[in-house]
Amino acid sequence: MSYYFAWQPYVSVAEKRRRAEREVAKLKKRGQAIAPVRIEGRKIAKSFWGQSWCTNLERYSDFANRLPRGRAYVRNGSVVDLQIAKGEVAAMVAGSDLYKIKIVIAPVRNARWKAICRDCAGSIDSLVELLQGRLAKGVMDRVCRQGDGLFPSPGEIKLNCSCPDGAGMCKHVAAVLYGVGARLDEQPQFLFVLRGVDENELIANAGQDLTLSNATPGAAKVLDDSDVGALFGIEIAETASSDIHTARKQPRRFKTVKGSKSAETKTPAKKDKSPRASRSKARA
Repeated sequence: MSYYFAWQPYVSVAEKRRRAEREVAKLKKRGQAIAPVRIEGRKIAKSFWGQSWCTNLERYSDFANRLPRGRAYVRNGSVVDLQIAKGEVAAMVAGSDLYKIKIVIAPVRNARWKAICRDCAGSIDSLVELLQGRLAKGVMDRVCRQGDGLFPSPGEIKLNCSCPDGAGMCKHVAAVLYGVGARLDEQPQFLFVLRGVDENELIANAGQDLTLSNATPGAAKVLDDSDVGALFGIEIAETASSDIHTARKQPRRFKTVKGSKSAETKTPAKKDKSPRASRSKARA
């Protein structure tokens, strides 16, 4: 019978949630900034980056035996705080006690990041499209590729939890790792912060290998008046641009100043469209 007394008493999901809420209230009262992970429904992550992060976790057999319990913990709201910084995740998870978790993730090596930027050059035109995962499948597959993509391997992750479980990955750590996937749904740029790279470099490097003749934007990338109007919700008169263009071409008239040597107002002569007239005007 003593074997059974070695187990921790069962705590229902509802009770764990209540404990988590009490801990959050205490921390907020102390003035600590808290960012709990909230999961709506059964699906932990719904966006491209969130789902890709979770898929990457499940690729590795090193994590396989602990991930299911971590999924249950993050779904029931036990991750009461999750903070992401460069190369680091700090979190608190409510279980039998309030446990502190720290996960350190190595930055992407410079050579690997340059290879990703080079392979994606000319394919990423918009930071918004990148963060929303709305790029060509080949581009996104390259960024997420196992081994030399943006996601970390188990060897690049160091895990630490204050709980008494001696396993390399306990259920609390697993919950936090899934919590990162849920957080990427809301703020996908955190992936680049976590890996220590600047996502803007993917845009800055787009097209750097193109020749000068191909560097100018094509007609499809230039917004016309109708596109600008649709973007800002305004109407642009068709004659506005032509009026401005005509106004710029009008020669400047000089006002007559009393007492000056010349009281004549300079009136532009009729334009001569011949090349000789243009050259004479340029020298003047």
